[in-house]
Amino acid sequence: MEVIKLRDDFIKLGQALKAAGYVESGVDAKFEIQDGNVLVNGEVEVRRGRKLYDGDIVEFDNQKIKIEK
Repeated sequence: MEVIKLRDDFIKLGQALKAAGYVESGVDAKFEIQDGNVLVNGEVEVRRGRKLYDGDIVEFDNQKIKIEK
């Protein structure tokens, strides 16, 4: 499981996918999210601007990202 440490209070979903190296660019993240391929805390999320906070879990392509403060 990839862990992303927050520098601020939150990180946006598209930025988290890119920071974890799961997508090449923000455009790739946008399409993966819009296509319903990303789960946040077990539920499909289609907003790439979704704010992620400490404790959130993102799932994409059988990989997970944990957001930590």
